[in-house]
Amino acid sequence: MFIAMNRFRINRGFEADFERIWRERQSQLAQVPGFVTFRLLNGPDDGETTLYASHTTWASRGHFDAWRESEAFHKAHAQAKAPQGTYAGHPVLELFDIVLEESAPGARDPR
Repeated sequence: MFIAMNRFRINRGFEADFERIWRERQSQLAQVPGFVTFRLLNGPDDGETTLYASHTTWASRGHFDAWRESEAFHKAHAQAKAPQGTYAGHPVLELFDIVLEESAPGARDPR
């Protein structure tokens, strides 16, 4: 399993626009081989910006890499136009191999 996260610092007052872009996007992820889950996370507000992270889980790093090179990736990212002033800097991509995973008894396994 593999996790890819993009961390976004969103300027105060642009949070609703940022969330709307994600809600209204035409995601093709469910049809992408190796895709497991997507989450948009809302984090702390430092008074000037709010931290968000997009969090995707993949069956493997190879599946993630194949998606990044796909037409579906390029189509999805072409839609993501935010109003000027939304971002406080560039997104930060973080990539992780899962080395240990634990779930509560009876928890739904997204695989």
